[in-house]
Amino acid sequence: MKDERNIVLAFNIKAERTRKGLTQAALAEKINVSDSTISLIERGIQTPSVFLVLNIAKVLNIDINELLKGL
Repeated sequence: MKDERNIVLAFNIKAERTRKGLTQAALAEKINVSDSTISLIERGIQTPSVFLVLNIAKVLNIDINELLKGL
């Protein structure tokens, strides 16, 4: 279920991923999830675990607070 927090997080993840020039598939491979998982997260449909958000931040080489900005 989409809620405002999921949408903000989804936007932040997608913006950082594209800024780094990664495809959904490339990000998914680096954090050992499916590309459909990344798609669901970026559409605000699936809420990632804190562990997954930490891994995404690590792969994107940014502070986790950047992904959580606006929440």
